[in-house]
Amino acid sequence: MTEKTEQKQKDGRRLRGDNTRALTVSHALQMASIDGLEGLSIAKLATALGTAKSTVHAAFGSKETLQVAVIDETTRLLFKLVVSPSLKADSGMARLVAVGDAWMSYLESDIFEGGCVLSSASLEMDGRSGAARDAIAKAMTDWMNTLSRFVADAISNGEIAETHEPEQLAFELNAIGMAANWHHQLLGGEETFHMARLSWKKTLESHKRQN
Repeated sequence: MTEKTEQKQKDGRRLRGDNTRALTVSHALQMASIDGLEGLSIAKLATALGTAKSTVHAAFGSKETLQVAVIDETTRLLFKLVVSPSLKADSGMARLVAVGDAWMSYLESDIFEGGCVLSSASLEMDGRSGAARDAIAKAMTDWMNTLSRFVADAISNGEIAETHEPEQLAFELNAIGMAANWHHQLLGGEETFHMARLSWKKTLESHKRQN
């Protein structure tokens, strides 16, 4: 076997392994949205996938590694589907409006069977310790920092008064989305995201610089 052929076979195995891992994480993400991160198990996931437990174990090694992989994938989706589209809007107030609309659409789309994993896991893991809790904390810190940066840009543009702290407004905006996810999942109703979008708009309006 030539070196080139051997490398090609290795690349093929790696690609198949990556595809298997991606499929497994996708199923695990939906399970976690319903059962929580602690409800995840390698055995349960293997059953759902119709594969051997050893196959899932080989891909992740432990429940905690699987939990972290789910958090990482959920974070990737949040930034891909919410943050990235909002960057097309002008920096400042327009981007804050865009990120709010994108976030509500993301939550409203029911991309997760049981609601946003980051929202539910933030409550589930907040009193725990370990790699999964640390991964959630990092994901939410990155999200909050993104909102704070967008607010800071609006302040720099003169659209929001300099007396406002970016972190404070980011806190208020994040609370709207977290509440919307909770309300939608627990209480349902068609008005949830209408109310959330209205709250987002009113919050931004209340912080606008008065000329």
